[in-house]
Amino acid sequence: MRAAAALLVLLPGLAMGQEGRAVFEARCASCHAMEAGAPPGPGPNLAGLAGRRVGGDQAFGYSPALEAARAEGRTWDSALLERFLSDPDAMFPGLWMGENGLREAGDRAAVARFLTGPTAPR
Repeated sequence: MRAAAALLVLLPGLAMGQEGRAVFEARCASCHAMEAGAPPGPGPNLAGLAGRRVGGDQAFGYSPALEAARAEGRTWDSALLERFLSDPDAMFPGLWMGENGLREAGDRAAVARFLTGPTAPR
């Protein structure tokens, strides 16, 4: 019975993770890798994003806007990622990513949970 109760608690998180994966693959994967050790593409590798400094993929050449955020010591968490995904250029003016935010709040939450939650790519 405990296993069934635990599964019921985990199901919403797992569903959100799958939804986030689907949105990520449709909207983000053409520029961002999410497998540990994969080289960056046009955007940085996002494996292990939770707790990582903004601009923290050492293999990627960031814009001055993200280099400044890294120097400030800002780190990624779900809330910061959701804010970023709503309007990346407004959060970091001069960002090279351009106008690639996610308009739907549900999509932003799903992607943030997918990239920073307990089942996030490491």
